[in-house]
Amino acid sequence: MIKTLIIEDEPLVAKDLKNQLKKLNEEIEIINTIGSTAEAIEWFQNNPQPDLIFMDIQLSDGVSFDILKEVKVTAPIIFTTAYDQYAIQAFKHNSIDYLLKPIDAAELQHALDQYNIYITENGDFSVKIKSLLANLNEATGSYKERFMVQTRNTLMPVPAGDIAYFSKEELIYIYTKENNRYLSENHSMEEIEEMCDPKQFYRANRQVIINVDMIERVKSSYNGKLLAVLKPPYTTEIDISREKASDFKVWLDS
Repeated sequence: MIKTLIIEDEPLVAKDLKNQLKKLNEEIEIINTIGSTAEAIEWFQNNPQPDLIFMDIQLSDGVSFDILKEVKVTAPIIFTTAYDQYAIQAFKHNSIDYLLKPIDAAELQHALDQYNIYITENGDFSVKIKSLLANLNEATGSYKERFMVQTRNTLMPVPAGDIAYFSKEELIYIYTKENNRYLSENHSMEEIEEMCDPKQFYRANRQVIINVDMIERVKSSYNGKLLAVLKPPYTTEIDISREKASDFKVWLDS
């Protein structure tokens, strides 16, 4: 059986997709239907990977790409979306199929055929997903080139390339390469992560997003974590969680 997870916040769309899948392939077993990013993240943290995922991009509490940034997903994904042509090109570039709503039976069959090809080729879907996120931001031009900071009751732009790292303390602060500390404008760490070029910045843990240019070396900790040691003028050592250690090494080497 092909254990299939559906992530879709529109009940009627989810029901229609289930019915079409049952007609097209009797081997497909729908193991769950999830309607939000929060629920999906919790599900992936507590369940084994499915064989196949149908994932809507726009969910009730955000976009499904937030799921992929929070948890490691290795199963192949077929997106259901009304996204623009640039995003669609990004999907196709990474050999991850997509379906435009309303979902057409012939297109759905084509997507299932693509899934069978992926399985035959034993593709590494975690790599494809990482590449997808990078290409999506690149295609839509969504990287933020500068961030506004507060200083002496005024706002000042700081170029992204001048930022050493973002730090969530009581508030979110930007630390520059020149060892200046500024209060960030009103964005969450999740929003900042999405705005940053993933080739340049990495979400090391819940509190820190780090610029690759500031990493002097990486060392192992006694508890299995990695520690990223920053270049001067900083003496900071940033924890990389055990769960992210492998992904961090790939990012650092890319």
